[in-house]
Amino acid sequence: MNARTDQVLIEKLNSLPPQQRAEVEDFVDFLKARRERERDEAARRLGEAFAKLDALNEPPMSPEDVQAEIDAVRAARRGRDADRR
Repeated sequence: MNARTDQVLIEKLNSLPPQQRAEVEDFVDFLKARRERERDEAARRLGEAFAKLDALNEPPMSPEDVQAEIDAVRAARRGRDADRR
């Protein structure tokens, strides 16, 4: 958001009666909590993925191997998208 958008939002918020401002605050708190839960869940899944990778006891992938995997997934996605059309 930019300063103008922020100002417009503040003006709209200030135009609300106190009860509705409280509802907006509750909704903002809900959004923040949801984002934190999603971030925590993503971190947990990433940790599990790293643990699984460590358990494989394989050497790390080279940057070229990583790029090849990315390219393969993108090509597959493009193929699926083309099939849907």
